[in-house]
Amino acid sequence: MTQLTHSHADDPQATLAPTDPVMAEGVDDEPVEGNRRLYQGWRMHGMALLAIAYSAFHLYVLNVSPMETWSYRIVHVCGALILGYLLFSGRGFADAPSAMHRWLNVAATAALLPAAYALWQTVSMYQLLKGGAMRVPVDIETLHFGWPLLAATGLGIVLSWLQRQQRDGFNLPDLVLIVCSLATAGYFLVIFNSPLRMSTGTPFAPIGMSFAAVAGTALIMEMTRRVAGLALVVIALLFVAYVFAGPHLPSFLGYPGLSIQRFFSQVYTDIGVLGPTTAVSSTYIILFIIFAAFLQASKVGDYFVNFAFACAGRSRGGPAKVSIFASGLMGMINGTSAGNVVSTGSLTIPLMKKVGYSKKTAGAVEAAASTGGQIMPPIMGAGAFIMAEITGIPYTEIAIAAVIPAILYFASVYFMVDLEAAKTGMRGMRKEELPQLKALLRQVYLFVPILILVVALFVGYSVIRAGTLATVAAAVVSWLSPNKMGLRGMLKALELAGIMSIQIIVVCACAGVIVGVIALTGVGARFSSMLLGLADASQLLALIFAMMISIVLGMGMPTTAAYAVAASVVAPGLIQLGIDPLTAHFFVFYFAVVSAITPPVALASFAAAGISGANPMQTSMASFKIGLAAFIVPFMFFYNGALLMNDSIPAIIQALITASAGVYLLSAGVQGWFMNLRASWFIRVLLTVAAFLMIEGGGLTDLVGIATAVAAVALQKKLGRQAAPSLS
Repeated sequence: MTQLTHSHADDPQATLAPTDPVMAEGVDDEPVEGNRRLYQGWRMHGMALLAIAYSAFHLYVLNVSPMETWSYRIVHVCGALILGYLLFSGRGFADAPSAMHRWLNVAATAALLPAAYALWQTVSMYQLLKGGAMRVPVDIETLHFGWPLLAATGLGIVLSWLQRQQRDGFNLPDLVLIVCSLATAGYFLVIFNSPLRMSTGTPFAPIGMSFAAVAGTALIMEMTRRVAGLALVVIALLFVAYVFAGPHLPSFLGYPGLSIQRFFSQVYTDIGVLGPTTAVSSTYIILFIIFAAFLQASKVGDYFVNFAFACAGRSRGGPAKVSIFASGLMGMINGTSAGNVVSTGSLTIPLMKKVGYSKKTAGAVEAAASTGGQIMPPIMGAGAFIMAEITGIPYTEIAIAAVIPAILYFASVYFMVDLEAAKTGMRGMRKEELPQLKALLRQVYLFVPILILVVALFVGYSVIRAGTLATVAAAVVSWLSPNKMGLRGMLKALELAGIMSIQIIVVCACAGVIVGVIALTGVGARFSSMLLGLADASQLLALIFAMMISIVLGMGMPTTAAYAVAASVVAPGLIQLGIDPLTAHFFVFYFAVVSAITPPVALASFAAAGISGANPMQTSMASFKIGLAAFIVPFMFFYNGALLMNDSIPAIIQALITASAGVYLLSAGVQGWFMNLRASWFIRVLLTVAAFLMIEGGGLTDLVGIATAVAAVALQKKLGRQAAPSLS
């Protein structure tokens, strides 16, 4: 966790010593989850070697020796499951084994036998097909592979819920699940590298494919529960239930139905688990996780935060503005809003409280800033890569389109915290309390890897080549810094990348199950027809409904999964409304991102509340208010394409200027502070109306918005003059 180097770090009322500047340390340390095992000795070294091998495998395949696509994705998902079951426990830890420990181990040993037998059968099936057989006998696929695999998987999952082990130990039920993961992957590798691959989704598909898909889906969902919570698992289970309940549902939700064999023989193909979400996680996301790990290993995160302190710390409410800059930079490469809150918020939240922000506001600012990092180009967490994969729109075009919305979002958050600081009379931090900018400028070369990434992308290099160059640059640049990366440092970065990738990979695989359900049942098309029906009455009503679906689907889920699901359900309907595909997907993406700060399930806000000590629901309401612009700007995409760079240069400049003015007026209206005075309710209404008119971006609306803003300025001046005599 992040540490404060000044002596009063744990006392919120303490005054920072002028001779003891705040310096960020440990921002790059990976937070340790409550259910992560902490191995010692040979187990720790063995886990490190596996994580290093997993990361190195991806670098080798992506840059040196390409692998058959489906086989690569199967190994990609299986590797994440193996690492995940080795590292993350199914339940909390105990100081000593429970009374049931022996009996649970006996049951797990019994479950290990059918799991190992199923794994052995994959070898037998490979030899059979290699010997010229056209297909595997049904009794081998059912009695000797399928049922043993399902029994072992189900028993292993249940036993893992019951088994409590010491934190540095490993339990047998998870070994059962690892063997089941290998058996599932082994079967698919055998079948998908034979002519039987062509039979998926038909009555001729091997029955073993359905058994393996059921087991594989269960293993993915259990791992998702361990690393990302229940929200995504519950949604995925509801979608799977819909496959079989759909024929009995009324109205637009009904559909003819799918058999168990047809559904499961396709859900583990490129329609579902091995489809767009895993395609992205196995190429772009894993590569940028490795890049982020190299940056963390060279302590670039500490530098980002210290640089932000040096630049913005002295302004009023300085730590809050530092949070905006630092969390935006870290969130851009981090990939998860809540994870970014934990890494940078451990430093910025206590300092915000010191200069006068309430616990609730301090947590809310950090949550809103960390969430904004997901929409900040050029990396945008990982959602931009999924958008490029789903839409076929070049990544560089997506990154360019994201510039103005990101500016508006962070400008809005900045205005919100600045006005809050002005309203409550907060001070900035003293020069003596801050890192020296001159010293930090000597290390500005630490930004070079990100610069190389951006330049490489825009001169035409592939995303994989650009990401690899940036990773190499991160290692080279570290040799100029105090945190030089030798061979040991690079291996540590690869280990860190392997561990960091587990969550995002299994989440993408779980989201792939949902995407598969949507594709196979056509439920996305039915949502689209419903949106079209609403649009007949009002396009605005259809957009509001699309917003609500995107937020609800995204609640409690990481950004990548939230966007992937919402893009499959909502985006097609928006495109049918006549909205440009890029605009439609950005609309969905933004609301999938801001679900992290939307009550009642706001993961980023809850993580921030845990650090600040505030009420989680109050923190989520405050972060919702601070990030309000993110809920408004997407609606403007529909009315003004210039906000996504989809217009002439003069129109784009006009849209940026007027929309920036609009988000300032909106911030003033929400905070109730304008022209260094408290604003009455009437002036707040005028400011809000002017803000909406100017964000909309049309010529007439801009003029009316400016006139409304001028009226608010004149009225506020008049009220200020009237208040001055009484104050004197």
